[in-house]
Amino acid sequence: MKMTTAVCVCALVAAPALHAQTATTEAASTTAANPLPAADRDFVQAASMASSTEIDAAKLAAKNTDNKDVRSFARKMMLDHAKLTVQLKMAAPHGVQVPKDNSDPAVLDALRPLKGAQFDQAYVQKVGLDGHKEAIAAFEKEIAEGQDASLKKAATGALPTIKEHYQMAQQLAQKVGVGQ
Repeated sequence: MKMTTAVCVCALVAAPALHAQTATTEAASTTAANPLPAADRDFVQAASMASSTEIDAAKLAAKNTDNKDVRSFARKMMLDHAKLTVQLKMAAPHGVQVPKDNSDPAVLDALRPLKGAQFDQAYVQKVGLDGHKEAIAAFEKEIAEGQDASLKKAATGALPTIKEHYQMAQQLAQKVGVGQ
C-alpha cells in the first residue's frame, strides 16, 4: 500500500479528537513567510492525529488481542500509517511542521483496559470502521477544499489506500461480530 493510505486512515481515527483539541493545539506550526490556509492546516492536524492514533492503537492490539486476524490488521495499519506520516511530512510546505505523537487520547483510553474479544470489537469499531470513515471524509475535504497543491496531491494519492483499509475493516468486523 502507499504511504498516503496511512495518512487517510489516521485522519479517520483522529477526526473526533480534532475538534476537542483544536483550541489547545495548532494544526501545524507555520512561519510568517509561509502561512497555511485553514483547510490545509485542518487536514494536516486530522491526518497526523489519525496516523498517530492508528499506530498507537495497533500497538495496543499487539498486547490486548489473541485474534490473529486483528493482529494482522493492526500490523498492516501500523506499517501503512508510519509510511503515511512520512509522506505527509514530505508533502507539507517548507516551514510547516507536522504534529507528531498527537494520538486521540479518548480512543486510546477506551481501548486500553479491554482484552480479548471485547478489545477486538471496540478496536475494529473505533479504529477500523469509525476512524476510516472519518479519514475518508477528511481526505475528500482536502481534495475538494485544500489550497496547497502538495497536500492535495498527497490526499489524492492516499485516499485509495484509506478506502482499502475501510474495506478491510468491514471484513474484519464480520469476523469479530461487529455490526456495521
